Amino acid sequence: MRLAGAQENGKGNGDGVSENPLRNKTKYTMMTSDPVEDDEVLQNKKHEAKKYVFTCAVFASLNSVLLGYDVGVMSGAIIFIQEDLKISEVQQEVLVGILSIISLLGSLAGGRTSDAIGRKWTIGLAACIFQTGGAVMALAPSFKVLMIGRVMAGVGIGFGVMIAPVYIAEISPAIARGSLTSFPEIFINFGILLGYISNYAFSRLPVHINWRIMLGVGILPSVVIALALFVIPESPRWLVVQNRIEEARVVLLKINKNEKEAEEKLREIQVAAGSVNADKYESKAVWKEILRPTPPVRRMLITGCGIQCFQQITGIDATVYYSPTIFKNAGITGNSELLAATVAVGFTKTLFILIAIFLIDKLGRKPLLYASTIGMTISLFSLSLSLAFLSHAKIGIALAILAVCGNVASFSVGLGPICWVLSSEIFPLRLRAQASALGAVGSRVSSGAISMSFLSVSRAITVAGTFLVFGVISCCAIAFVHFCVPETRGKTLEEIEVLFKDEDDLQESEVEMRDVERLVQES
Repeated sequence: MRLAGAQENGKGNGDGVSENPLRNKTKYTMMTSDPVEDDEVLQNKKHEAKKYVFTCAVFASLNSVLLGYDVGVMSGAIIFIQEDLKISEVQQEVLVGILSIISLLGSLAGGRTSDAIGRKWTIGLAACIFQTGGAVMALAPSFKVLMIGRVMAGVGIGFGVMIAPVYIAEISPAIARGSLTSFPEIFINFGILLGYISNYAFSRLPVHINWRIMLGVGILPSVVIALALFVIPESPRWLVVQNRIEEARVVLLKINKNEKEAEEKLREIQVAAGSVNADKYESKAVWKEILRPTPPVRRMLITGCGIQCFQQITGIDATVYYSPTIFKNAGITGNSELLAATVAVGFTKTLFILIAIFLIDKLGRKPLLYASTIGMTISLFSLSLSLAFLSHAKIGIALAILAVCGNVASFSVGLGPICWVLSSEIFPLRLRAQASALGAVGSRVSSGAISMSFLSVSRAITVAGTFLVFGVISCCAIAFVHFCVPETRGKTLEEIEVLFKDEDDLQESEVEMRDVERLVQES
């Protein structure tokens, strides 16, 4: 069998002499006689691989629609929930913010769950939990039951926002990973827009019905997710960690343009996963390594968790959840007018996330983060000034709408999508799921804290003062990007790990890598 294989591939023996020169020559003639056909086959395979990875990224991102829809729809539904169930201002804050706080439970459990049952089935589990919570919310007869459904939906969202970027990063080629890993943020924005549209479409129905329909419509994407599980494959990197090498090879053959590239990628993953030297990591628990990190891991955690927190503490969820409150403070009256203004915000947010997709792998992560944080800072200060000095004037209303749209546009072109890209690509394979989960927890806790305190803080220091604070925090985000975020564009997941190592770590890892590669070749 070995001889036949060598002849078929035109390879020589150990001395470099061809074992069947006649057959070798014949094959060479055939290849050069119709090179166009070979190029066409190669291009077709490359196109099919791209299309397959794109499809997987889309299906894996559908859970993010659920999060976005919930954020968008609750901004309007809360008006009618308050009127129907007669809830207090504090209950409104708890209802809005509890989803983000509870979702940290799903994010924490998601890392361990995805390591146990796989990335693919964790996506399915997230959809099932959210679907159940959504049904409970839509049928809730009281505030207590509504809160139960909200908690369940939060757990499902926690699973979803943590696992989707990890899964996409692990199946994507390096050259397109930034764009593809941004898909969850695109779908979050699309979900927010759908939520705003749903608010406007159902706002004229009776109060005891309209908010239930608004919340119930959010269940529909879960049905598509259930069907998607029969299309998308398991992550090849997770399969390698589970020592299911042949299954990983099958997936890699589908997402790479040829067999040689797939085999090279498989060897890289085996080295990164430590498949040939598993004993090295068995004695070192993942959480122990995270809680007592080495200097490179500490730098990764600062970058990954820090960018997640800055994504939220700059006030984006407060802007989205409470946009009707902001516009009412600016001088817009009437529920229909308020909800129409939020639809404009949703369209702006969605449009600019699409722009980010085309730029993230061309310009890189860091330039877009600079543009994003600087743009957010200018917009937040402008919003604060318009609310403080031009409230209820026509120019003040126009400036407030423009500033809110500018804030969400700047967020969507950088900090929004790149936050998830970085947190899913900077950690080594053995830590990726759990460390990404930890970053998602930071994001959800920050979001919940901002959402649950916005109304109370605004009453204490005014809405204008609150957005002035957000502007100052956004200035700090610019400094964080400059000092803590490396450029990862075009690098493989294995190469990115090297960016966080100092010279001593690099020398040690080079020695280890040579030993592991030698073992792979010998095995």
